[in-house]
Amino acid sequence: MKKVEAIIKPAKLSSVREKLAKGGFPSLTTYEVKGRGRQSAVGTTPDGVTLYAGLLNKVKIEVVTEAENVEKAIQIVIEAARTGDIGDGKIFVSNVEEVLRIRTGERGKEAI
Repeated sequence: MKKVEAIIKPAKLSSVREKLAKGGFPSLTTYEVKGRGRQSAVGTTPDGVTLYAGLLNKVKIEVVTEAENVEKAIQIVIEAARTGDIGDGKIFVSNVEEVLRIRTGERGKEAI
């Protein structure tokens, strides 16, 4: 199993969440986070004003899936989150050794 973690612009969360669900990934976890990449934390307000800040508001999404579905999840996130502007985000993929559902005791893919 793999965990796909995506850090995206907050305005893209609804689109990413909806497209992941339609693509077969209804379960996810989200976090409100702050961060910056190489862009030196340049942001634009809705009225077009450019801001230079230490950290920008972002959203982190985590999806755990079977290894064969990772590329599909990645492509969905890219399609839904990409604006073409600086700060669109990053995707990280890592191994998950075990998943357990607390309520039922299920393990592995049945617990996802």
